[in-house]
Amino acid sequence: MKVIGINGSPRKDGNTSILIRTVFDELMKQGIETELIQLSEKNIEGCKACRACHKNKNKQCVITDDFFNECLAKMAASDGIILGSPVYSANVTSQMKALLDRASMVLAGNKGLLKHKVGASVVAARRGGAISAFDTLNHFLHSKEMFLVGSSYWNMAYGNAIGEVENDREGIENMENLGQNMAWILKKIHSD
Repeated sequence: MKVIGINGSPRKDGNTSILIRTVFDELMKQGIETELIQLSEKNIEGCKACRACHKNKNKQCVITDDFFNECLAKMAASDGIILGSPVYSANVTSQMKALLDRASMVLAGNKGLLKHKVGASVVAARRGGAISAFDTLNHFLHSKEMFLVGSSYWNMAYGNAIGEVENDREGIENMENLGQNMAWILKKIHSD
């Protein structure tokens, strides 16, 4: 089994990455392979709403000179997906929003591509807006027929400077629990 984590932060290895890696630690303890994708290192253009993906039905966007099609292929090939974003203007980052918008359009034209995968969202926040960002990520996962995994509280942690989320003990414990819950459901689904 494999879970990919998509870090929507423009900061490589910042607080959002720390949260995803905390979940990954629990998954790896259960023998589940992980891969972190950092959008800070990639270019993903916004959706042009051309709807060519609906006509072509080839599981791809017609924009081919960025990272989107590779990322969507990794999502489709995985057993689980973690979406992570820091809070920017009370929501997800523009990098994450571009990914979600493009993916939503391609997936609407290619139904079932993420169906029955396990999904979770994590949010790093300085102070406010975490619920809005968390909702945006979960709405995407839910509308793609994925099984959402929860924890003992909403999957968010607080900190501003890189590394400060590690001081949010409750937030980190929540990420550890999320990883344990995600491993449990993945094993249940794949226990043929």
